[in-house]
Amino acid sequence: MRIGVDLGGTKIEALALDPAGREILRKRVPTARGDYDATISAVKGLVEQIDSSSGVKGSVGIGIPGALSRATGLVKNANSTWLIGRPLKQDLEKAIGREVRLENDANCFALSEAVDGAGKGARVVFGVILGTGVGGGIVVDGRVLTGPNAIAGEWGHNPLPLPTDADLPLPPCYCGRFGCIETYLSGPGLARDHKAVTGESASPEEIVARNSDTISRYEERLARALATVINLLDPDVIVLGGGMSNIERLYTEVPRLWEQHVFSDRVTTRLARHAHGDSSGVRGAAWLWQENERGCVTS
Repeated sequence: MRIGVDLGGTKIEALALDPAGREILRKRVPTARGDYDATISAVKGLVEQIDSSSGVKGSVGIGIPGALSRATGLVKNANSTWLIGRPLKQDLEKAIGREVRLENDANCFALSEAVDGAGKGARVVFGVILGTGVGGGIVVDGRVLTGPNAIAGEWGHNPLPLPTDADLPLPPCYCGRFGCIETYLSGPGLARDHKAVTGESASPEEIVARNSDTISRYEERLARALATVINLLDPDVIVLGGGMSNIERLYTEVPRLWEQHVFSDRVTTRLARHAHGDSSGVRGAAWLWQENERGCVTS
């Protein structure tokens, strides 16, 4: 049995997969935002519940909204900022009592969708998370690419391309920079933009339901940002996940808009919605223990 854990910004989810990749059971709890010790305890509790329910101790893979520094082994680049600078892997292994494999959550998402999701059969898959933050993961020939700096796919902390007057002033990002793609295309970024233009405070769900102008600005910015990815990586498919991926019109409007920014006479890259819902990342975390069978590597 393989256990996957997705340590998200609003919830922590765990599931167990049988040897064939079928889901056995699933648990989730709210994320204890800002509380590192409570985060460790929550993951430990979820794993122990699954162990108890199944009667066996499974392998544990964990997706996090950041990465482990190659230099220190500590968490870096996490929009769940209370994890930054912490020895998360060691603390989780001590709490759970077994080895864990820890990977960026967007990489886990991309791996899941490439194995048997919306990117199945594609040679190059770029997985995108549009949620509390904005992340990305790259899978080529069934292999997750992380790179020597453990930042491959981190498109969310590049500047938004070709900023217009409507994009100014450049909003500050938690990373210390200004105008990051994440500050425009995350759920909170959408709400910020809507309030700046209309003066109205609204949730992303409310905005999607009733304000087409705000969504049109979002689509145009997403098209610019993904066009840069296509120009650099030329993926077969871009798979969207996270809460913002549930906006149906993205899948028709964004490819129409990105054509003017892609350096090609024809753009055949597909934009696809995730096949495994908001559980794709946690499934990918579980598959971190299948690299020999699946031909996937995570480092």
